[in-house]
Amino acid sequence: MQRGLLDPEKVDPFSLFLETGGLTYCLYKDSERILGNTFGMCILQDFEALTPNLLARTIETVEGGGLIVLLLRSLSSLTSLYTMAMDVHERFRTESHSEPTGRFNERFLLSLASCKACVAMDDELNILPISSHIRSITPIPVSEDSEGLSEAERNLKNLKEQLHEDFPVGPLVKKCCTLDQGKTVITFLDSVLDKTPRSTVALLAARGRGKSAALGLAVAGAVAAGYSNIFITAPSPENLKTLFEFICKGFDALEYKEHIDYDVVKSANPEFKKATVRINIFKQHRQTIQYIQPHEHEKLSQVELLVIDEAAAIPLPVVRSLLGPYLVFLSSTVNGYEGTGRSLSLKLLQQLEEQSQISSKNLEGSLSGRLFRKIELSESIRYASHDPIESWLNSLLCLDVVSSIPSISRLPLPSECDLYYVNRDTLFSYHKDSELFLQRMMALYVASHYKNSPNDLQLMADAPAHHLFVLLGPVDESKNQLPDILCVLQVCLEGQISRKSAIQSLSEGHQPFGDQIPWKFCEQFRDTVFPSFSGARVVRIATHPSAMRLGYGSAAVELLTRYFEGKITPISEVDDENDVEIPRVRVTEAAEKVSLLEENIKPRTDLPHLLVHLHERQPEKLHYLGVSFGLTLDLLRFWKRHKFAPFYIGQIPNTVTGEHSCMVLKPLNSDGSEVRGSDEWGFFGPFYQDFKRRFARLLEGDSFRSMEYKLAMSVLDPKINYADMEQEPTSSAPDGFWRSLTDDLSLYDLERLKVYTDNLADFHLILDIVPILARLYFRGKLPVSLSYVQTSVLLCVGLQQRNITFIEEQMKLERTQILSLFMKVMKKLYKYLHGIASKDVESTLPRLKERELRPHSISVDDDLKEAAKQVEDGMKSKMEGLLNTELLQQYAIVGGEEEFDDALQKHGGKINPGGVISVKSNRVKPEKHEKQASGASGKKRGKEDHRGSRSNKKSRS
Repeated sequence: MQRGLLDPEKVDPFSLFLETGGLTYCLYKDSERILGNTFGMCILQDFEALTPNLLARTIETVEGGGLIVLLLRSLSSLTSLYTMAMDVHERFRTESHSEPTGRFNERFLLSLASCKACVAMDDELNILPISSHIRSITPIPVSEDSEGLSEAERNLKNLKEQLHEDFPVGPLVKKCCTLDQGKTVITFLDSVLDKTPRSTVALLAARGRGKSAALGLAVAGAVAAGYSNIFITAPSPENLKTLFEFICKGFDALEYKEHIDYDVVKSANPEFKKATVRINIFKQHRQTIQYIQPHEHEKLSQVELLVIDEAAAIPLPVVRSLLGPYLVFLSSTVNGYEGTGRSLSLKLLQQLEEQSQISSKNLEGSLSGRLFRKIELSESIRYASHDPIESWLNSLLCLDVVSSIPSISRLPLPSECDLYYVNRDTLFSYHKDSELFLQRMMALYVASHYKNSPNDLQLMADAPAHHLFVLLGPVDESKNQLPDILCVLQVCLEGQISRKSAIQSLSEGHQPFGDQIPWKFCEQFRDTVFPSFSGARVVRIATHPSAMRLGYGSAAVELLTRYFEGKITPISEVDDENDVEIPRVRVTEAAEKVSLLEENIKPRTDLPHLLVHLHERQPEKLHYLGVSFGLTLDLLRFWKRHKFAPFYIGQIPNTVTGEHSCMVLKPLNSDGSEVRGSDEWGFFGPFYQDFKRRFARLLEGDSFRSMEYKLAMSVLDPKINYADMEQEPTSSAPDGFWRSLTDDLSLYDLERLKVYTDNLADFHLILDIVPILARLYFRGKLPVSLSYVQTSVLLCVGLQQRNITFIEEQMKLERTQILSLFMKVMKKLYKYLHGIASKDVESTLPRLKERELRPHSISVDDDLKEAAKQVEDGMKSKMEGLLNTELLQQYAIVGGEEEFDDALQKHGGKINPGGVISVKSNRVKPEKHEKQASGASGKKRGKEDHRGSRSNKKSRS
């Protein structure tokens, strides 16, 4: 256009209008680009697409004296806004809850009537009755002195005169617009001139207070002080427009000349739209101011000063990784549009402040801790103090409620408290008492949670499945005042999804909006039955800051559980579909009665009670309660105390908080529940066991390998005490258990384990076996009693596969202690495995057939007597055979005395030297048949007879 080469027939007229008019145009989804900028007029088109976040993000960029224009299509009545279908309502609809209610629009319209700087006009610029107050505008009184200066301006002028001679502070303070901003620049420059490493200065303020301008002036002072490498980071370089602008203004005040002393480099990236990304300074020596993206923290090796602008819009883990051994300036909006503003103040700044206090008390600790200073800006620059638009926006979106948290007069016992249901029609009706109660509820939200955004307010108001409960102490009805809120619960009803929808979602791989727990459960376990169950998800639970860790949150959860189980109010047998719903009365029916120029909009009067005791309200029929939250040790332990168990942990950390998302579940034992099981988890038991197996395997991967061991132990919740087992652990192993392990564990592995437990080898020898043993142990396959610390060591070495150095840092134990604990674990596991292996091998050996020994029918004495009798009878019969006279007759000596005398006389009366004499026998031989009658003993007896005859001869001699 400037070169005269523009062809008006080819160019888009709208683009031409934007170029020539100096306008900034962006879609709602790209509205974050305007952060940190100031405009004179803001036009918001397409009212249906507006959200509370967009209102907060855009309206606060307009300077004092500017205009904010909301364009709406032609309406017959303003009350039609209540029934207008907003684009965001599509996200609130679920299969079982499909009718959002426009409570936020009703409250938005009613709040416009109370805004003194708001004018509602029709297309003919006629002022509508809702803005009748605009007819009586009065000038604002201004308190000025003789020079036309207010008290704040006078103090700022005095400060500038005091520092006039100081360089570089004096020239830079002259550029400040408020006293707060001047003091902030001085504080920044004090840190710059001290040149103290590991120091952090945090600047916190609402929007329009001049944070970016103060940072820009401070960076210019750092250049004058000799800092060479300065890095600036923000969500986008477009957010740094004001900061770089004031760096250049600071250079002008310090008498730096552009193109002579410094050069400004614009971005060539079309996404950044020629934003400033670098300034090269070469007046004294080569100095650089460079923009880097927040995730490029590895480029900070040579940095001397790091400036983090709009830190609340950067994920908290990224901000933490940017901190290092150098000076850090950090600015952020804490009461505004950002969803993570409270994250910064609740977590990071609190940690930095604690570290600074520790290092200030401990002289040695100053080397490791960071020095920390916090500055707050309260005086507005973009518009006047107490600006009516800012006050209206803060009230509408509950942006500035942290400072208005009411103090609690008395802390009752948790057992004395009761849970009440909050009627949302009354809560968002814009009545005075309802508004006060809403502001107190949101104050608890903002003070207790690190992730808040104005969109949460519209979710609370319009989402049909959401319900609110508050925990109150004993209410004294005689006092006409609102009771103290101890705890707030936001619950979302989920489930009741048809099986057809579940099958379709699984086949398409797409999850509709809402119903987080049913769809995630269906996705994780490929189960199409669970989505049909009805349940409730606790969206938020916020406790009063003065009542933290006193049991009020636990009391609220217990009462909510008992309520949905039907123990407070019995669950009706009549289906909810048969309940007659009272039609919701609108604020007014002016659209049918009067014209747009005559309708007068006021809050409703026929409203139900704000608080309803649970005894007076019918509970929904539910099968389970669930929660989704960022996984931390404290939160997980809190929900596990109330018998909730996890079924899903996201593998990718949340970009805002750096925490893994976690979902837990608790089956309810309500009368209407049709799903019950034999164990304490009911239908949820098999899914819970499957989740633990999967999580144990995932601990070996990159997703959870660096997870704190205490958190991993709490998720797995293994049984570590088997002292209650009645029998020996080895005897409880099923038959063939060792054979089932042989694919992973061999006898050689067992032998190596034995060598290690005998202190004959280093632990590296068995590192390949430890993951197998750890998986078996955490699945409950190895019933060995271990202590908590021993189990933790097994988890770190076996499942997470971390080295001993990492475990030292995690557990704060010496290396020798860790190795000793590891040795004890291995000895116990080896003893058990050796026992079941020996048992299994023994069962495979061949065995002799066992003889069955039965007692005799007679006693030993009777048996002995009978045997003795048999022997005696045998001996008697034998003797009778030997003493047979007929047999002995053959040995008889027949001769008498006369025959012996004759034989002696024949020898002369002398005996032969051989001692034998012969006498003639006249014996008669026995009959042959008599010899045969002697039986079978005849042959044997022949030898005996022969011996007997010889013996007779000897006896005769």
